[in-house]
Amino acid sequence: MATLDDPVSIGGVDLPNRLYRAPLLECAGNGPGAVDTLVDELEPTAASGVGLIFQGASVVTAESGCAAPNMTRFHDPAFVDRCARLTEAVHDRGGRIFVQLGHGGLRSLAVWHAEHRARNPDHEELAVSRPPPQLRALDRLGLVDFHPRVMSTAEVYDLAERFGEAAGYAADAGYDGIHISGANMGVVQQFLSPFYNRRDDEFGTRSGEPPGSGGVAFLEAVHDAVREHAGDIPLVTKVPAETAAPRFVRRRLSRTDAIGICERVAETGYDAVVPVEVSTFWDMSVVRGAYPERAWEHADLQSGYAAALGSPLKARVVAALNRLQSRRFPQEPGWNAALCRRVRRRVDVPVLCEGGIRERETCEGLLGGGADGEPACDLVGMGRPFYAEPRLGARLLGESVSGDGARALCESCNNCTVPQVTGAPGLCRTPSVVRERARLETEGVYERGE
Repeated sequence: MATLDDPVSIGGVDLPNRLYRAPLLECAGNGPGAVDTLVDELEPTAASGVGLIFQGASVVTAESGCAAPNMTRFHDPAFVDRCARLTEAVHDRGGRIFVQLGHGGLRSLAVWHAEHRARNPDHEELAVSRPPPQLRALDRLGLVDFHPRVMSTAEVYDLAERFGEAAGYAADAGYDGIHISGANMGVVQQFLSPFYNRRDDEFGTRSGEPPGSGGVAFLEAVHDAVREHAGDIPLVTKVPAETAAPRFVRRRLSRTDAIGICERVAETGYDAVVPVEVSTFWDMSVVRGAYPERAWEHADLQSGYAAALGSPLKARVVAALNRLQSRRFPQEPGWNAALCRRVRRRVDVPVLCEGGIRERETCEGLLGGGADGEPACDLVGMGRPFYAEPRLGARLLGESVSGDGARALCESCNNCTVPQVTGAPGLCRTPSVVRERARLETEGVYERGE
């Protein structure tokens, strides 16, 4: 039975243990201080002993495609080359780093961010197909603003090429692998999902083909482009099951569909998969947990919410929807575990599991099989806990870890995530957690991973 401290390999890259930092928004952008921000954010995690770090979604195009403010773009080889300082810092600490590459498609910033839209009145979003009726209805109500450009077949191949080029730049900068952002309503999920994809070319799903076939074709094109530009660098992708979609969405990916997609991308040559249960919309299914009341009520953030969402009234409406969804998607440790376990039975590549995991005991159960004896995954990831504790690995890794050191401080309150709509960085804003981290720092607990 594997444990969290056991080494593992992805696509020929050896990792010292099975704990990874899941992709998060570093909010670094591409300005003069971007690489400094990335190093400050990620080097401490490597120093704490975490075996694998996923740098958060980096957009492969020069325009559009960003789903949130201050996302980093990876289209420019000169910028990516500067990131060699980051990869060297991680390697010097004994860690490995993959970059997640993505594109928002219909989830791009101008669709929902009023201030960004005002600065970019001629915005267009790359679309897999015409937006579904439900999204067009939100457009008519003024809650979003779509200006879609449905990609031609040639443009789809061109987008896949952009993924490949960015992967090549990353490989040259010393990144150890590539993670394709395949869920959370980004463009890859839009290709995979029958809710979004109604194409009639090779990137659509024809009659008689398994659901998601059009998206698999796109992932195959991305795979080929990555191999052309970056050689045999390890390649990982998320695969969505749209089980959290509202009931009125009838065309969606089931768990069985997601399992089949995982099998097909593994056969294509992807070196690992990350199965996740998500919605067809950007909602609380991505960051399950408590309603972030402290963040929504923070006085210093109100003007930012109004600017991003269009007005104080719209900000209050979004906050109310956020409260309702927090009740629909309560915190559930390892909420993707059952799907991951089913996928692991069917593929011969590593399966990565993330989603609400906070305790070492949970990690060991997922890796070792727990009471039923069947492992759910080969690596275990955490995301938001690293906002609260960048050096979390020092408290979770090592055979001597026990007691209160075996659980992340993160309370899944989401006060770190909501302010990001204003462009604020992801950091813990919960006083009790901040105080406890300060106490542990004073005691030198986080130095154990050095």
